[in-house]
Amino acid sequence: MHLSTDPAILYFGTPVVLISTQNEDGSANLAPMSSAFWLGWRCILGLAAPSKTTQNIIRTGECVLNLPSVQQVAAVNRLARTTGSNPVPEGKLKKGYRYEPAKFETAGLTPIASETIAPPRVLECPVHIEAKVAAVHGVGDDEPLQKGRIVTIELRIQRVHIHDSILMEGTTNRVDPDKWRPLIMSFQQFYGLGEQVHDSTLAQIPEALYRSADIDKAKSLSFHPSLSL
Repeated sequence: MHLSTDPAILYFGTPVVLISTQNEDGSANLAPMSSAFWLGWRCILGLAAPSKTTQNIIRTGECVLNLPSVQQVAAVNRLARTTGSNPVPEGKLKKGYRYEPAKFETAGLTPIASETIAPPRVLECPVHIEAKVAAVHGVGDDEPLQKGRIVTIELRIQRVHIHDSILMEGTTNRVDPDKWRPLIMSFQQFYGLGEQVHDSTLAQIPEALYRSADIDKAKSLSFHPSLSL
């Protein structure tokens, strides 16, 4: 039987992302989130407008999307209810957040230099995605009580780094879904993926047919040694 209900959140299950950004003083901020999805070489983020991560992304126009596997769950959890905002926003105070400027140290993770942008990557994560802001849009602006509280940020991917342990054998640009075990957030709890349940008809389509012009644009970008840590 289906019931008409009013759940406070609708997080039915999405991958966790550790977003690294650069603070005003040049230090690094690192924050976990799970409202993200990909379309070609674009990514859409849903973020609270007052958060330090959101402010950093909009101010600098760039960030790194670090994708943790289930192996990094403890590190991700150590960042829970921490914020780079000082003072801590009222909404986060009510949820038990505390100010923490040393995010990498708190999580026990290692920053490494990106190739095309200033924020560092997370060494331990199997996937690093360097990105630039393409557009910012308000969410819920039609509702006065929600206006200005949430934004979606469209990112254009500039560089993708993937650990060879999750690549498909014999390839350099295809992820093996049997090896990749992303960390999943579902209704505030951590989960991993199970085994494949059925063959997919969509998998018969060659991945190359999804290639976009963004990839060629990204490949034309040069390495910037001045960005090294």
